Amino acid sequence: MLLSAGIRARQVGRVIGGGLLCAATAVGGCGDNAASYVPGEELSGGDTTVFDESALAFSLAARNLSGARRDPFFTGNSMFNRGWVTAPSSTTGQDGLGPTYNAGSCSGCHFKDGRGRPPETTDEEFLGLLIRLSVPGTDLHGAPAGDPSYGGQLNHRAILGVPAEGRAVVTYTEVPGTYADGIPYSLRRPTYEFVDLAFGPLAPDIMFSPRTAPAMIGLGLLEAISETTIVAFGDPDDRDGDGISGRPNRVFDPLSGSEKIGRFGWKANQPGLEQQNAGAFLGDIGITSPLFPTENCPPAQTDCLAAPEGGVPEIDQTKIDQITWYSHFLAVPARRTPRDPSVLRGRDLFGTTGCATCHVTEVRTGMLDGMPELSGQTIRPYTDLLLHDMGEDLADGRPDYLADGREWRTPPLWGIGLTPIVNGHSNFLHDGRARGLAEAILWHGGEAAASRDAFRILPAGDRNALVRFLEAL
Repeated sequence: MLLSAGIRARQVGRVIGGGLLCAATAVGGCGDNAASYVPGEELSGGDTTVFDESALAFSLAARNLSGARRDPFFTGNSMFNRGWVTAPSSTTGQDGLGPTYNAGSCSGCHFKDGRGRPPETTDEEFLGLLIRLSVPGTDLHGAPAGDPSYGGQLNHRAILGVPAEGRAVVTYTEVPGTYADGIPYSLRRPTYEFVDLAFGPLAPDIMFSPRTAPAMIGLGLLEAISETTIVAFGDPDDRDGDGISGRPNRVFDPLSGSEKIGRFGWKANQPGLEQQNAGAFLGDIGITSPLFPTENCPPAQTDCLAAPEGGVPEIDQTKIDQITWYSHFLAVPARRTPRDPSVLRGRDLFGTTGCATCHVTEVRTGMLDGMPELSGQTIRPYTDLLLHDMGEDLADGRPDYLADGREWRTPPLWGIGLTPIVNGHSNFLHDGRARGLAEAILWHGGEAAASRDAFRILPAGDRNALVRFLEAL
């Protein structure tokens, strides 16, 4: 049976913590009964779910979005794919790129609305992977304090006449390991170097964090989950003793001027999609907005400060609203082969190994004003939206609001198996180090160590079934 609530998921976690992992010795889960299909379990996004397995699977509108309500979705799609140009330009309304930036459009990082990846060679440009920067301390609202010369994000591109800030180079070291049955595997550990820095060295106490661009699907459904539901998933003091102590991040909301629960970003540092989109326009493309009207130019970058602007702000509220509507209604594809016995066996192993403790299988959305299509939906996102300690191997050492240097938000898993089809790669985790889903599991530590170890001791057939289930999501 699918785990459909945080309490039921945590009961599995307690079983794992106590060492009673029946799935390690029985094919298909506990006991001898074959895994059975649950009607409707393939509807990952509830009534919004689309049935598509093509390279465009992440770019479709919610199935229940109809009539004139689809019009702003397509307008927002045009904005998402629009390439911004240097100001001043005759194409007013889409100029103001930079002065420093990482991509010329939203789709430059989220290709086909999908997942970014790290470069494959040392001389390949970063695209779909960015580097967050900070120094100890916070700003007035509790956000990380940026590097004095480079700000909060390394921008490796710049317009004519403005120096690019510099670039990062990633190399990998292979880390060998062995499953309990003797089959070997190898993980790759990334190392980052910063070169061609235009404004001197990074701060001596610099903290940095690589972040791949996540897939855009289902974001409106995640925004529709009530704060009460998210808080109920948490157990910050681990009172039930299962070793899982998830907690929500709490961040400053520039729209309301108050503190809210964070739900977007690798460390849940954004409270909503408008804030996320406007922040990405500024940090990634260099486009100011009503929410963030000041250019991203630290004081040391005089040419950046002197560069012409494309209006104040460079993107108006109407366009922000269009792209935010688009972000809300990008649909989640249905789970594939929902009745396949191997997939069903992997689904049950996903529960008995404790994965569903954090990657909560089923959630009911609340009411989202003006968006009835997203409200009251039974969805299967495989996330609790909480922060969890993922261990030293995945730590970036960089706090972000309440998230410490070892904590990450549980990423949703819906659609993850279509990444190779949509984006042509199988790179996972926050920095793309994992070359497949099994490697991603094996990097888990901290609160997820018990689930990782449970996966590692499974017979090869059961490991393959669990991965096949993930590939079907």
